[in-house]
Amino acid sequence: MKDVAREAGVALGTVSKVINGLPVGEGYRKSVEAAIEKLGYRVNNYARGLKTNKTYCVALLMPSLSHPFYAHLTDALTACLMQHDCRSLLMITNYDPEAETKCLILGQQNKVDGVIALTYNPNLSEIDTSTPIVTIDRHFPGNFSCVSSDNFRGGELAAEKLIEYGCRKLLFLGIGPDILGEADKRGPGFETACRRAGADVAQLILNDRDTDAPFYSFLQEHIVGGKLDFDGIFCKTDWLAVKVCAFLRSRGIRIPEEVQIIGYDGIEDYATRQYSCSTIVQPIRQMAEVAVDLVLHPSAKANICLPVCYAWGGTTKDLRK
Repeated sequence: MKDVAREAGVALGTVSKVINGLPVGEGYRKSVEAAIEKLGYRVNNYARGLKTNKTYCVALLMPSLSHPFYAHLTDALTACLMQHDCRSLLMITNYDPEAETKCLILGQQNKVDGVIALTYNPNLSEIDTSTPIVTIDRHFPGNFSCVSSDNFRGGELAAEKLIEYGCRKLLFLGIGPDILGEADKRGPGFETACRRAGADVAQLILNDRDTDAPFYSFLQEHIVGGKLDFDGIFCKTDWLAVKVCAFLRSRGIRIPEEVQIIGYDGIEDYATRQYSCSTIVQPIRQMAEVAVDLVLHPSAKANICLPVCYAWGGTTKDLRK
């Protein structure tokens, strides 16, 4: 920094202000930036951290990256942290609560500035809450902020769209953990809207530890004479919706002509940048921005619920034409 100050012909304090984004005269700022570029100066975050008592690193706790939503959320969180000049420490737990506790403690021992966690741990009492922790889709006792999309409204919206498109015999398929969270409101929202419209509705909900086989067995039992008993299906995730579509097509069921399907998440295919199915879109980037803001600027406990929207993705009738 002294070299930069000497090159720019300014005081050391002026260099510090420019580096930390504090206001200085435009001429001073340009001189300092020119000196930084010429000398190839880079901020030493380790030394900076010793002075500010910050690590400029946030731990991200995810159950898996094989699920598209978790992968997209992790990507968005990492990008948002980079915008704040923060690094991310990614920890994968494979849905194991004991591993989650160990990862959280390890993250805190590495002196991270905060933790953003999509956790399946029913008991966070062992965790030192002096480190800010923001959860995704899960509420826990204590001073933990939570960020989620409006899952109940998302379920309602899926039902309303299927009914608008002519469906009358509806089905909800879901899979989830033992620990209830915001995502578990999708089914009740769907059923509420179906009942309100006077439409028939059934559901099958499995545990995360189960395989997909019961879904396929259930659907197979309801195929009679080459026709499925249901004409509209809402799946708890896009990933499940894609697999259900593949199974039904393998049985000769035409989608969306005979059965219309809506998923939840709003996951785009990396190659085509198109939605994998018709879907209720979670505002993943906005969720990441809010979570990062909460963990870097902690205050009182906050529960943030963000709006969702419907998007056509080929598995419902295209009424845009």
